[in-house]
Amino acid sequence: MATVTPRTLSGFMELLPPPQQQMEKMMDILRKTYALYGFTPLDTPVIESSEVLLAKAGGETEKQIYRFTKGDADLSLRFDLTVPLAKYVALHYNDLSFPFRRYQIGKVYRGERAQRGRFREFYQADIDIIGDGKLDIMSEAEIPAIISETFTRLGLRRFQIRVNNRKILNGFYACLGLTDKAQDIMRTVDKLDKIGPEKVKTLLTEDCGLTEQQAGEILGFMAISGSNEAVLAALESYRGRNAVFDQGLEELTTVVKYLAAFGVPAEKFAVDLTIARGLDYYTGTVYETTMLDHPEIGSICSGGRYDNLAEYYTDKILPGVGISIGLTRLFYVLSEQGMLNPEMDTAPADVLILPMTEDLTPAVSFAAGLRQAGIRTQLYTEQKKFKAKMSYADKLNIPFVVFLGEDEIRAGAATVKNLRMANDLPPEELGRLEQAGIYKQVTLPTEEALAYLRRLLDQRPPQAPIVDAPAPAEGCGASATQAP
Repeated sequence: MATVTPRTLSGFMELLPPPQQQMEKMMDILRKTYALYGFTPLDTPVIESSEVLLAKAGGETEKQIYRFTKGDADLSLRFDLTVPLAKYVALHYNDLSFPFRRYQIGKVYRGERAQRGRFREFYQADIDIIGDGKLDIMSEAEIPAIISETFTRLGLRRFQIRVNNRKILNGFYACLGLTDKAQDIMRTVDKLDKIGPEKVKTLLTEDCGLTEQQAGEILGFMAISGSNEAVLAALESYRGRNAVFDQGLEELTTVVKYLAAFGVPAEKFAVDLTIARGLDYYTGTVYETTMLDHPEIGSICSGGRYDNLAEYYTDKILPGVGISIGLTRLFYVLSEQGMLNPEMDTAPADVLILPMTEDLTPAVSFAAGLRQAGIRTQLYTEQKKFKAKMSYADKLNIPFVVFLGEDEIRAGAATVKNLRMANDLPPEELGRLEQAGIYKQVTLPTEEALAYLRRLLDQRPPQAPIVDAPAPAEGCGASATQAP
């Protein structure tokens, strides 16, 4: 039989165990943070009926969708988590309590051209708050707090949440008599960071059909900057010209007002009139989050307010606000920038038990006791030399090894070796640690050994998966996981 060459498809990420542990840690932090704010987990099918999934799709979406048939069924892989959410809420409307707050972390699929940092299969991490008929503006004010908390817990410090309101933009364009071109203008202005004002002005005049004066007024409006208070003060000079603009200004002012109460530091948040989000369904507050030291990466979290989530599935009005993190892309970018924490514990177990006798019963019993105490424990029973066993623990970065030989079993004890303590510690440092009850190797009664391990593991400081300053990249595995 011919051997098939193993390969990973282009545009698909496949991680080695240590970086996979880092990815899992990031997802765990997201889940715990979202739960703090009262969001419930949701999991929708990866495969949906094409009719349902593509109800509101068109253009590039239909070109990129993974679509196939199975028997008579026309099926597609989900391309985001928002459309399945819309279907879910419409389908289960009578069983849900509103406002419905959900988070979902799941894989989505897009058949676009694979390139560096862009994937065909990737994780998205979404949160949404869905109202029944109405949704209070405070939900839009709460979202920046969740973004800030999430990235702070992940370990990022230098990021900024940029916020705007689509009503302000729609009202401003209405004042210029450009309502019919507002969507095209917003999509064009959304490119300011990438191509600069001169090229945007050219696109506005040549592609959108604006006059030089109209393009100049738009770019002048977008250039309003400064502190949040200064931007809002400048916008006040436009008040009274358009009702939609005034409503947007009130909403934006409310969002800014409550940021401090929600605990968002002032330096983490900025009103930015250039933020519009390219998708047409955003109708109110919009968000984009960027890393201050890496603006070339673009938005790492984006979203906003929409008026009717499930209009293609129900006649009920279901407004909402949500954000999405492209988790796979973020992980890849962080890996490239050397920002994944190299000190993070990626060991699959806290303790490796090495039985030194033929009868494994005492080792099995001790392992069970450790697990009942919440200690991740692996029992190693392979018939290999002692050096190979220790090398196994070292390669997996397991911090503690427990030896159970005849002497230990006879005494009802266990020998614990701390692999994280260097062999060449100076005597004074070794003495200081032993005074604190931390030993390179110690034999204790089994119950005391369990308590000793539990105490040392509990003393470990919390580790964020991301570090602020780039650290030397030492082959975390991500660079070799995406086939170019």
